[in-house]
Amino acid sequence: MQQPSTAASRNPNLVLGFLLVAYIFNFLDRQILGILAGPIIKDLQLTDAEFGAIAGLAFALLYSTLGVPLALLADRTSRSRVIAASLAVWSGFTALCGTATSFGQLFFYRLGVGVGEAGGVAPAYALIADYFPPERRARALAIFSLGIPLGLAGGTLIGAYLAAWIDWRAAFIAMGVAGLLLAPVMLIYVRDLPGSRSDASTSVPLSQTFAIIARKPTFWLMAFAASFSSLAGYGLALWTPTVLERSFGFGLIERGQFLASIFLIGGTAGVFAGGWLADRLGQGDRTWYAKLPAIAWLITAPTFVVGLLVPNPWVAWPLLLIPNALNILWLGPVTTAVQHLVPRPMRSTASASFLLINNLIGLGVGPTLIGALSELFKERFGTEALRYAAVSVVGFYLVAALLMFFAIRRLRADWVDDNGS
Repeated sequence: MQQPSTAASRNPNLVLGFLLVAYIFNFLDRQILGILAGPIIKDLQLTDAEFGAIAGLAFALLYSTLGVPLALLADRTSRSRVIAASLAVWSGFTALCGTATSFGQLFFYRLGVGVGEAGGVAPAYALIADYFPPERRARALAIFSLGIPLGLAGGTLIGAYLAAWIDWRAAFIAMGVAGLLLAPVMLIYVRDLPGSRSDASTSVPLSQTFAIIARKPTFWLMAFAASFSSLAGYGLALWTPTVLERSFGFGLIERGQFLASIFLIGGTAGVFAGGWLADRLGQGDRTWYAKLPAIAWLITAPTFVVGLLVPNPWVAWPLLLIPNALNILWLGPVTTAVQHLVPRPMRSTASASFLLINNLIGLGVGPTLIGALSELFKERFGTEALRYAAVSVVGFYLVAALLMFFAIRRLRADWVDDNGS
């Protein structure tokens, strides 16, 4: 393959495009598990609690804890190479998920997917911050974050069709192989900018980065706010396909189309609006990086409750579209703010520290909690147990909003410009 020119490999929009595609695969590989919950639970004879542990705890354990050391490695070696290698690892384990024949095997393979994805996000945040100036950074990070709704929609729809046409195993294998093919292309076209890497003389000790963020209340408030939002969001994204199956009688293709349209339209609009509004409003008043998510979460909670409880699925569609737009509006504003809580050489590590908290609580607890509550509620609610388990976690959006309102007062004082001031 011909090597790209230096100019081409340092084109911000080209780099952002490749990072977006990799992030789409990140969420394709996560969401495919949700749409295939029914066939997997039936085939492997799992309980809701066991499936929730596979989707949440198994993935989050190593995904969260390895994020910081891999981000530190990226800051000191090459962010782009760590991202490409991570893509290859998580794609390989995604393909292996299609060969699982037991709870233990699928749990182990999901641990491997988590290991790979641990190195994909924080270095990408830092790479985008290197390539884009502050006045365009929230929009760039929001475009990157479009990988979430696009991946959720794609994983839901593609997974549903592949499972219906062949079986659930083929869906995992196809997604994994596609990611493995993308990894070497990423390695060629996505490059670090000169001077973005910490060398031996300028490298920042991990303890120094931790010491800086530990003293900043904004970091902790934003991290826990995002975490409680993610607890509800990741849990609902995983289990809503099964709610549609059990409560509305939707078939595999029907629920794939229903949710893919919500994720695509609502999620894309929410992520883009968050980045655009943060860049526009945040230049004059940095507190908008916290105000926007807080307001969005206050609206998210009641609309999710009504959307999940209405008896007619086609009335539920527009009601669920609203919270699926607003619940991820925070991505552009908050990830940008986290980049500005530390000096430039510490950005990957600071982002990974943020993601460690977010994913341990969000990914680790959300899917697992809904699965456990579903088992707990079965005696009282029967086939509707999962629906009420999903509704019960929506209140965490209100907790997230409260914490983010507290962050507003401190954001200006904790902000660090690109020049270090």
